[in-house]
Amino acid sequence: MPTAIELAEQFQASLVGEASHGFIGLAPLERAQPDQISFLSNPLYRQQASDSAAGALIVSKSDLEFLQANLSAHSAKRAYFVSKNPYATFARMAQYFAKVSSPIYAPGIHPSAVIDPTASVPSSCHIGPFVQIGAGVKLGERVSILGNSNIARDSIIASDTVLYPSVSIYCNTQIGERCIIHSGAVIGADGFGFAPDFSATGGEWVKIPQTGRVVIGNDVEIGASTTIDRGAMSDTVVGAGTKIDNQVQIAHNVVIGNCCVVAGCAAISGSTKIGNFCIIGGAANFAGHLTIADRTTVSGNTSIIRSITEPGQHFTGVYPSMLHGAWEKNAAILRGLDKIRQRLRLLDKNKTTES
Repeated sequence: MPTAIELAEQFQASLVGEASHGFIGLAPLERAQPDQISFLSNPLYRQQASDSAAGALIVSKSDLEFLQANLSAHSAKRAYFVSKNPYATFARMAQYFAKVSSPIYAPGIHPSAVIDPTASVPSSCHIGPFVQIGAGVKLGERVSILGNSNIARDSIIASDTVLYPSVSIYCNTQIGERCIIHSGAVIGADGFGFAPDFSATGGEWVKIPQTGRVVIGNDVEIGASTTIDRGAMSDTVVGAGTKIDNQVQIAHNVVIGNCCVVAGCAAISGSTKIGNFCIIGGAANFAGHLTIADRTTVSGNTSIIRSITEPGQHFTGVYPSMLHGAWEKNAAILRGLDKIRQRLRLLDKNKTTES
């Protein structure tokens, strides 16, 4: 059981209070016990943090000053981990405790797995039941592939990556180190590419071969049932550190930069390029062949139909999208639209009476 001083040193936080107290994990403010740690990242919850029974709190310097000025019955023996970013420190500390209790995938190959003789599978890998690994596949050290997943020919999966059950990796896909891919994800399926050939009497959609790859950087997480299509001729790319939620669609030749987050049910059409550190809300959608600048934020359910060239902007709106501040002004007008309508009717009535 790690002590407060050990955790403070490991996660580079300043420790205030009891240094020798040990902790078994983390918990929400309202449920935390003296052997658990909680965190405060929103000043709205200061009073709840003060009343919490948590044995330690992860706080900012300003929140610490408030809590010390408003001592409660639980404050006497409490430790404080003071951090510039309490939420991020909480996340890293939670990873530490989760790793202790998470399942360990022991090295070995289940007897029901089918592995092509030309595949490279280090002895440190875990290969679960009914996994299929195709010709020329190369796995790094300590890769874990859980039951019913399929890795097609010539794919590369780097060290310490985990694939949960029923993941499908199509041929020539490249996945970086320490990635997490959740159940039902499909990586490398054909992009939606068809050429129209129609006349007055009939015709067809002619399939365009999708011969590119999907290339995924290090430390990427991909949610359940998300689909990432292979490129038509060039590659579909997901940058290092990017986190993708469940049921997201990423089309062929899309390039997503480093450290982006994409929330559930978002859809990015073909050949769109997303910059670094972008935040994409749930069910947002992008037309094809756009360029989105670094650090762009797109609210949920927003439709982006034009490129965004200036970094750091926030866009909101179903159709058309607009800068978030402009959307807020328009939304405020819409809320009062009925009152405006009534006033206009009254003005018209008064004019009619006067005439």
